[in-house]
Amino acid sequence: MTTSTQPEFADTPEFRKQIRAWLEENCPEDMRDGASGEGAICWGGKTWEFSSPAQKLWLDRCGAAGLTVPTWPRAYGGAGLSRAQDKILKEEIAELGARSPLDSFGIWMLGPALLKFGSEEQKQTYLPPIARGEIRWCQGYSEPGAGSDLAGVQSRAEDRGDHWLVNGQKIWTSYADKADWIFALLRTDRDAPKHKGISFILMDMSSKGVSTRPIRLISGASPFCETFFDDVEVPKSQVVGDVNRGWDVAKYLLTHEREMISAGGQTMGAGRALGAVLADAETGQSDPVLRADAMRTEVDALAMEMTLERYKDQAEGGQGVGDASAMLKYAGTELNKRRLELVMAAGGSDALDWDDGRAPSWLRTKANSIEGGTSEVMLSIISRRILGLPG
Repeated sequence: MTTSTQPEFADTPEFRKQIRAWLEENCPEDMRDGASGEGAICWGGKTWEFSSPAQKLWLDRCGAAGLTVPTWPRAYGGAGLSRAQDKILKEEIAELGARSPLDSFGIWMLGPALLKFGSEEQKQTYLPPIARGEIRWCQGYSEPGAGSDLAGVQSRAEDRGDHWLVNGQKIWTSYADKADWIFALLRTDRDAPKHKGISFILMDMSSKGVSTRPIRLISGASPFCETFFDDVEVPKSQVVGDVNRGWDVAKYLLTHEREMISAGGQTMGAGRALGAVLADAETGQSDPVLRADAMRTEVDALAMEMTLERYKDQAEGGQGVGDASAMLKYAGTELNKRRLELVMAAGGSDALDWDDGRAPSWLRTKANSIEGGTSEVMLSIISRRILGLPG
């Protein structure tokens, strides 16, 4: 099926049969290997180089059907699926072993924020290209002096009448050197209280005055960057939500970022891979303590998966996730770190082979406890706002 018209999907229970048939017909064989991780990801964007014709075909077909963002409204590039249908879709994708057609900060973070706070013009301009993988975004939140204390951002956007003039620096901007656009928190009122006077602004990374510099990590990779703004002119229309009320947008987006990070602790795909690794490793077969730890991790991953689904159902019902996103993020972080520790333990000295991929993945999990809010900040939110403990 390669037509440009979106298919009309049936309601459950007919949906499972229909989506299974669609996946069988449209997912290329080369995209059914169950691969995950950086080497299998399709980030999309103007400069993205597809790993194979099959990867591009899979993205194009899913994008045309709205299945890169299945629960988004059809008017903005989605398929308009319900949460129940989305669950079925994920189950059928996992059963087929199909790769994700598109991974994107635009999908995980900016999209939900635009759906809630964006103008109709902004939604029509940015959401369909995000869904089709035509635009790649990065996040401009943290600064050298404002990491966990995000409300302390000092990068500023000055009102110059018909445009904003942006100056400042962001840090830990993941893949900024490869992104087409950035969504950033910028101070638009320097005299306002700390959480006020901040605006959420969209900027084209090709604008004059924008530059990036990669930061090399212990893993040897450079997914993080420093980003600099030197007299960057930004149209007034690029503010999402109200001027000086960007903190409202930022908080909402952070709940989705933390949910995304917490999904690293789910058992779907990755948890089953842990069992396979232990079964194949000589150490995993012979060490009863290691096997017991693996089983505990699998059970905790299942519990995490069910908890995430419960909160997503509550969010769809209008209750929102709110401060519980801190709990989900912390639990997912710790679970993902445990999983990779077990993978390294089962692999023994062989797991230290850098080209094998296990060691870089293990090192990468250490960043989970920093990105999206440090574990210490998450525990503070849990203690004060969920448990009601004194400050």
